Amino acid sequence: MYKIVGFPMTRAIRVIWMLEELGETYELSPAPPRSDEIRALNPSGKVPVLIDGDLVLPESVAICTYLADKHGKCTFPAGTKERAIQDSFTQFAVDVLEGALWTAAKNSFIHPEDIRVKEIKSVCKREFSDGLKILETRLGAGPHVMGETFTVPDIILGHCGGWAVNAKFDLPKEGRVYDYFKAVRARPAYQAMMAKVTEAA
Repeated sequence: MYKIVGFPMTRAIRVIWMLEELGETYELSPAPPRSDEIRALNPSGKVPVLIDGDLVLPESVAICTYLADKHGKCTFPAGTKERAIQDSFTQFAVDVLEGALWTAAKNSFIHPEDIRVKEIKSVCKREFSDGLKILETRLGAGPHVMGETFTVPDIILGHCGGWAVNAKFDLPKEGRVYDYFKAVRARPAYQAMMAKVTEAA
């Protein structure tokens, strides 16, 4: 059985969601960021950490990619053109959308107050908005970024959409990106993940 170490209302959401998509069993140890339990597993203090036997793996994107590859679901095979496009969406999600959200979070409540740059948050919101326009351009006709196939970047992007709501970043109220976020959050695995997160909160 997999073990997820990390408070659920963090990027641990991504790993819980992935395991629900895969139909795999797991246990959750809701350790907060920078706690002693987390630092013993990941020196950065960031959550989540996945424990799979003797494997201790930090970083949510790496964890989701590992799980998808291991189980052969929610991904295309490495070395294929489809996987290259899939990975480009993952990188875009992390660099552009998550980058804006994470920078805003660090300057809101993570960094010590004396080094926070509050003015940067307006820049982050602009970068996020610009990123959504790029996403709209890149999205095809399918319900997911890779058409009919739900893949790792859909989890990363779907999580960023929820993060944006909590951070009071603007999201479209109609159109292709709106429909995309609505579709990924309507998935049974997403609903199961949210029930677990609510229960553990």
